[in-house]
Amino acid sequence: MKKKTNQALVIFGASGDLTYRKLIPAVFDLYMNDSLPEGYAVLGVSRTPFTNDKFRKKMKEGIRQFARYKDTTNEKLDGFLSKLFYLSIDTDKGEEYGRVKEKLDKLNKKFNLGQNYIFYLSTPPALYSTIPKYLYGHGLTIQQKGFRRLIIEKPFGHDLKSAVELNNQLLEFFDEDQIYRIDHYLGKETVQNLMVTRFANGIYEPLWNRNFIKHVEITAAESLGVEGRGGYYDGAGALRDMIQNHLLQVLSLIAMEPPAKITAEDIRYEKMKVFRSLRPFSKSDLKKNVIRGQYTEATVRGKHYKSYRDELNVDPQSRTETYAAMKIFIDNWRWEGVPFYIRSGKRLPTNVSEVVIHFRPSPQKLFKLEDESTHSDNQLILRIQPDEGILLKTGMKVPGNGYEVKSVNMDFHYSELNNHYIPSAYERLILDCMSGDNMLYMQGEAVEETWKFVQPILDYWENDEDAPLHGYPSGSWGPDVADDLIEGKESTWRYPCKNLAEDGVYCEL
Repeated sequence: MKKKTNQALVIFGASGDLTYRKLIPAVFDLYMNDSLPEGYAVLGVSRTPFTNDKFRKKMKEGIRQFARYKDTTNEKLDGFLSKLFYLSIDTDKGEEYGRVKEKLDKLNKKFNLGQNYIFYLSTPPALYSTIPKYLYGHGLTIQQKGFRRLIIEKPFGHDLKSAVELNNQLLEFFDEDQIYRIDHYLGKETVQNLMVTRFANGIYEPLWNRNFIKHVEITAAESLGVEGRGGYYDGAGALRDMIQNHLLQVLSLIAMEPPAKITAEDIRYEKMKVFRSLRPFSKSDLKKNVIRGQYTEATVRGKHYKSYRDELNVDPQSRTETYAAMKIFIDNWRWEGVPFYIRSGKRLPTNVSEVVIHFRPSPQKLFKLEDESTHSDNQLILRIQPDEGILLKTGMKVPGNGYEVKSVNMDFHYSELNNHYIPSAYERLILDCMSGDNMLYMQGEAVEETWKFVQPILDYWENDEDAPLHGYPSGSWGPDVADDLIEGKESTWRYPCKNLAEDGVYCEL
């Protein structure tokens, strides 16, 4: 692999859980794969009064627990830890950032970094505009001798207004091509494979339009509840937490036109066209095409789960949705009239994220189905997680007399590629930023477009007292009215199993 330019990663909020569980383990795995440049350093910046040694000790624990190469030798691990440094500052005080500059100057000389710095904001959103302002004040955003890049975690804004304000604030201190808005979902290998499946296979692209596709489902289900994050989640909800960012990004990859070239600029251009083609929700659409749900208490397999409103730090009268489903239309030539169904929820039967392409059935129903309860349409299932892979459901003749048809699976699993190293999402995204490749990052204009699309839903739920909130028992697939969204008498959501391998035969939930 081509070596990267010497550089430093500066993590603000370095004492937090994200750095411990995800960021440092990902950088360590890059180190073990020989993907870091010869001159490299990590500077952790936070309020917590750590020393270099204490920071390294904590990160060592995180690596031993969460890194892919967690069982490596102490010698290798110590070699990496020697590149980690820590600085404790008050991030709310501008004068403190002079110490960041001094520390970087020292590291620059020690590791020959070429003044190339990536600033990673692993902090509460309240600091997303504060830190860039103070970095700018000390000349740390200006690209005179080396590059300066900024990675921002989600949530990028709380609504359309705050997202626009944040974009404007950031653009005062950084150019757009310096800003990397991270969405770890886009770093998943199987999400990137959505484009390859479409554009590298001549059998799919001719069928990928309104003439052959009946509808599309995008599901992100979680079996967990809010797990102690009630304070954050009660101010967010499923729409902000999953749909506005992750699932609309997945939708854009499914619906986009073929890019002229596989470059960040061309792919972002085609995705942007999809966002601009999303049909706005009318008042009538908000009532019939959007469903909001919240999990209630239930006993599943002998284990009792409390309701969302009984979770720690959640308002006992909360109207926050833990489940959201909607019917979306894309008003363009390719997709006119094809519904896209999106859903995401907590406390569902299993953890699974997938895209299901439902092809139109054959014009005449000539053959009898062996099991009339099964769907007769062909389905292409693109599994994002877990049990990552691709599954095509097709009809085959049941052996024996007559012409009964049985739905069978033609499948591929990423686990079969056991001789290939599949990087984690954060590995891929950090490596891309090191290289200056922003293909898998979100541009500011696209973020605003997705907020513009969901804002009417947020306003409706907040301002209309009659907007329904459906309860659903923990461990179920969401509100009982969810199937009413799907067009067609026999149509329902696909209720996926944890294990794609024996889909439709054995189901582990």
